[in-house]
Amino acid sequence: TGLVDPEVEVRPVATQVDDVLSEIRKRAAVDERVLITTLTKRMAEDLTDYLHEHEVRVRYLHSDIDTVERVEIIRDLRLGEFDVLVGINLLREGLDMPEVSLVAILDADKEGFLRSDRSLIQTIGRAARNASGKAILYADRITGSMKRAIDETERRRAKQIAYNREHGITPETIRKAVADIMEGAYAGSVAPARRYARVAEEVAEYASLSPEMLARKVKQLEKEMHQHARNLEFEEAAKIRDRIRHIQESNLGLVDEAG
Repeated sequence: TGLVDPEVEVRPVATQVDDVLSEIRKRAAVDERVLITTLTKRMAEDLTDYLHEHEVRVRYLHSDIDTVERVEIIRDLRLGEFDVLVGINLLREGLDMPEVSLVAILDADKEGFLRSDRSLIQTIGRAARNASGKAILYADRITGSMKRAIDETERRRAKQIAYNREHGITPETIRKAVADIMEGAYAGSVAPARRYARVAEEVAEYASLSPEMLARKVKQLEKEMHQHARNLEFEEAAKIRDRIRHIQESNLGLVDEAG
């Protein structure tokens, strides 16, 4: 695929909000996604509200969101249900998001754990799966952490570009993963016939279980789902979440008939 580390730019803090809005519009116009990381909860909330007011399709990934919902939000971002994800710590999210072409780091010059060189390198790397990946660090001065992060990213980028040039490789964004997400996406989505057959079999199987057994089954699946999510296997976790929904729906049907 010849993918290289993203290009990194530093821009002033004073105009960061308006600047990021214009960058979002460029990306949304070509069906690409944006990750924005802020330092505080207040800033994340205010920015999300501001972007909403400017008709940007945005979600805020706050720390109170449980694993299951995080899985769904990441999946929806990749599928294009919305274009921009705002968060404070985006290091925990699915590593492989090829649709993300821009990472914006607000207040990049404030020292602290989330602005350390290691965190900055990882956050910048969120745009590395897209051929036109770019990271913008909004800062009024270059901190030691920023300098180390930018130097390391540029060192890797130069090496990757030289390798591509030598071997005649043109960087290409990985696209195939979206099909995998779609198959496990939603119960009502268009999916292969074998998927419907499997769901029908499962629903029939659940119908014969007692409420106690159903509850046990759900608990077991939830455990598996959380394990996948902890391992950053978001698509697997999302598929299990769909199965849990089917069980709950088939169980509701039984309750309705009994009532």
